[in-house]
Amino acid sequence: MQTYLDNEEEDEEEESLSLFEHYRILVDKGQEPIRIDKFLLDRLPHATRNKIQNAIRENWILVNTQPTKANYKVRPQDVVTVSLPNPPRNNEIIPEDLPLDIRYEDEDVIVLHKPPGMVVHPAHANWTGTVLNALAFRYQELPENADGRPALVHRIDKDTSGLLVAAKNEMALSRLARQFFDHSIERTYYALVWGEPKLARGTIEVSIGRSPKDRRVMQAYPEGEVGKRAITHYEILEPLRYVSLLKCRLETGRTHQIRAHLQYLGHPLFNDEMYGGSEILRGTVFSKYKSFVENCFKIMPRQALHAKSLGFRHPRTEEWLQFDSALPTDFEQVLEKWRHYLQYND
Repeated sequence: MQTYLDNEEEDEEEESLSLFEHYRILVDKGQEPIRIDKFLLDRLPHATRNKIQNAIRENWILVNTQPTKANYKVRPQDVVTVSLPNPPRNNEIIPEDLPLDIRYEDEDVIVLHKPPGMVVHPAHANWTGTVLNALAFRYQELPENADGRPALVHRIDKDTSGLLVAAKNEMALSRLARQFFDHSIERTYYALVWGEPKLARGTIEVSIGRSPKDRRVMQAYPEGEVGKRAITHYEILEPLRYVSLLKCRLETGRTHQIRAHLQYLGHPLFNDEMYGGSEILRGTVFSKYKSFVENCFKIMPRQALHAKSLGFRHPRTEEWLQFDSALPTDFEQVLEKWRHYLQYND
């Protein structure tokens, strides 16, 4: 007897790590009746019975597109679809005693503020010094976490500052991930962009996919023929002639969504080299103005993007939790410089 196992793991979203392994299993015609948790335990890599049973309780395991129960016995030709939390395992993470700016913590969740320049999770060229290395050190003794450490629920880019939530056990991981999946998480960002959008507030609903020229870069596909559906709502908070401060609210969370959407709108993030914002895009380039902009670039040598607020339902109590964070020093200093420039150069 053979079972068809199709790994359908998707690309990671911006603020959604590849949190889950996705599988579609077609049960063999000769399969004898067996409880679904036992059936899956023999077929899924790295799975534990606890993880499988939790996924069943949270409706992440479906049989013939319908939620199932742990005592269900699979039948020949059943189609089983599975989404299992898949955080990196302990033996892949080097625990490091690194400082963390924790804004909230209880038995289930951690909300922290990530400084610019810190990578969220280990990857090529950044195997240490990450948020996850720090979490692995701080929470390595947690008994309720099946992997022995807290699990990331989403991420933000290395040079983006701001708020993150992490889960301390599998129940929290699954229920927070469900909120990301359902787009019920509230996330707002402050972005300093070149120019001033024509509309004071608006919605960018344009699909985003990998650039065929550079896989690191996400590209807007307005016809929707390529990529994934992506929606960003924005509002101008402060127009500063050559630049504008925007508030962006994510409805979806694709890789580099805000960066790619604002580039598509014609207003890339200030000093975002990857998306064309590290050149002077507004204003006459005379020596005094050029020197002023270059000085701003030096103060903030990264894209001007900050994860300002984060709201979600607590995975255990279902109470709505709301968090807000002040702009980091470099962002605030650059804003003040633009305000001062505008005041004295009218």
